[in-house]
Amino acid sequence: MRCTITDLCNKEVINVKDGCRVGMVCDVTVDTCTAQIISLIVYGKLKCFGLFGREDDIIIPWCDIEVIGEDTILVRWHAPECCGKRPGFWDGIFGRKRR
Repeated sequence: MRCTITDLCNKEVINVKDGCRVGMVCDVTVDTCTAQIISLIVYGKLKCFGLFGREDDIIIPWCDIEVIGEDTILVRWHAPECCGKRPGFWDGIFGRKRR
């Protein structure tokens, strides 16, 4: 299967480690010397509809890609501890804990 960079940017990224939806590919990093794709970039989620910026971008190295399909890209990505589930706004106010 052949795929253009534009096609890559329209695919959803799923982490096979936990089945979590990472997001949509928004950009790629290319090594201009070797003309190889180095990583996929998924933009961070918007904070409060973008009024408070966005979370950190997720950079997935090319070596972590398992399969590129028609609509999705399966990756075996090891999320750093800081990128784990964060409590939501209302959880902080009402003191709820996530399971």
